[in-house]
Amino acid sequence: MGYMNKSIEEIHKDLKNKRVTPLELTKEALELSKKYQDKFNLYVTITEKEALDSITKLDNNIDNPIYGIPYGLKDNFSTKDILTTASSNILKDYVPFFNATVVEKLNNCKAICVGKTVLDELAMGATSTTGHTGMVKNPWDENRLIGGSSGGSTAVVAAGVVPFAIGSDTGDSIRKPAAFGGVVGFKPTWGRISRYGLFPFACSLDHVGVLTRTVKDAAYVVDAIKGKDEKDMTTLPDEDIRYADLLDGNVKGKKLFYIKEILDKDNYKDDMDEELKMIFDIFNTTIQKCKETGMIVKGISFPMELLEAILPTYFTISCAEATSNNSNLTGIIFGPRGEGNTPDEIMFDARTKGFSELIKRRFVLGSYVLQKENQERLFLNAQRIRRMIVEKMNELFETYDGLILPCSSRVAPKVQSENIDRLSFRELVLENYMAIGNFGGYPSITIPTDLINELPIGVNITGPAFKDLEVLNIAYALESKLNMKGIIAKGGNR
Repeated sequence: MGYMNKSIEEIHKDLKNKRVTPLELTKEALELSKKYQDKFNLYVTITEKEALDSITKLDNNIDNPIYGIPYGLKDNFSTKDILTTASSNILKDYVPFFNATVVEKLNNCKAICVGKTVLDELAMGATSTTGHTGMVKNPWDENRLIGGSSGGSTAVVAAGVVPFAIGSDTGDSIRKPAAFGGVVGFKPTWGRISRYGLFPFACSLDHVGVLTRTVKDAAYVVDAIKGKDEKDMTTLPDEDIRYADLLDGNVKGKKLFYIKEILDKDNYKDDMDEELKMIFDIFNTTIQKCKETGMIVKGISFPMELLEAILPTYFTISCAEATSNNSNLTGIIFGPRGEGNTPDEIMFDARTKGFSELIKRRFVLGSYVLQKENQERLFLNAQRIRRMIVEKMNELFETYDGLILPCSSRVAPKVQSENIDRLSFRELVLENYMAIGNFGGYPSITIPTDLINELPIGVNITGPAFKDLEVLNIAYALESKLNMKGIIAKGGNR
């Protein structure tokens, strides 16, 4: 019997009862990784030797829920002596000399990394099509996108190759792919998990998070990797609680809100197609499920000018921070040496050859934003708008325990879909509102809710900063009312 399509909770129980061994689990995960690698392009590197070597170092701390459990790791986390590329040509040969704190904590728990997963180059993207090893295909339909940037980490879980994976989230890079892959995607409060060893994209927005098959599994993994880290001064003090032990589904009296403007069909005009109507209908059913748990759900009005400012604010801040954070990728300090007779010529050649067009565009935009004459008008103004959005959210969180909305206006788009880049209300707001969770550093979780034409859709719940347990518990209660827990993609290891 296979185990990789089961939950962490189920596998752990069988490990404790000696029905399976860590070696058997690891061999199964490696076999499935190889089987589905060519089909979906899941990994930059399958770490077979390192995974099997890890088995020889296991202790007997089998009470740890992720002991002996195979997992996938996004390839923008440093792994000592293991290729770490961030899916970029400029880092295609980079081998770090240290482990990210998240990796160290997972090693200490004796979880087994079986591979470094593909992402959008340098984690900048929403499609998982720009990685230097190629596009990640959606296990539900190979002709559709899985989303990004944590596309490989989502796909390995969606396909039933491993029960969990680690990702990063700067705008919605865990939570949007989770919806397209039919899995749970959770990013805790900013600072809850150390980012030491995570390649920085936009430091004020970057979060570490997890992709799993159930809400409780997300809690198990976050329990293992959260906590204060002296190597990351932005980390929060330890809470000294275990989320998984405290999930009880008791949410009676909890208050959720949704933003009426985002669900107002009049705002979509010609964009209101049958698929979007179905998503709204399923969301209304999901709201009824929330009420069945004892929660109260109300629609509120949010300033339209702030909703329409989310995407440009995100791009302005993230591109500026990304340009600064990646200024060391020069072909001199990092990356293959470029050609030229001067340092400037060497850097120009290395960066021209080393980055995709999307990355170059973002760096040009970031450089423009950071020019002295533009900082007040662009960068500082974007920071002011970010503060206004966060202040409005914090005001709402004084009354409500969370925001609930559909994750997307569509199922996973087809490769080379038309009109995805248009700045209609649909693309500008519904497809990008989850960046609010990064603006405020809020805990935010996506769970699958239903299928449309055999493709999954999800709902997102975002709560106040530091209320990670409460957000998990709301999702846990709602998950119990839906029929999507633990689903596996139709093209995967069912």
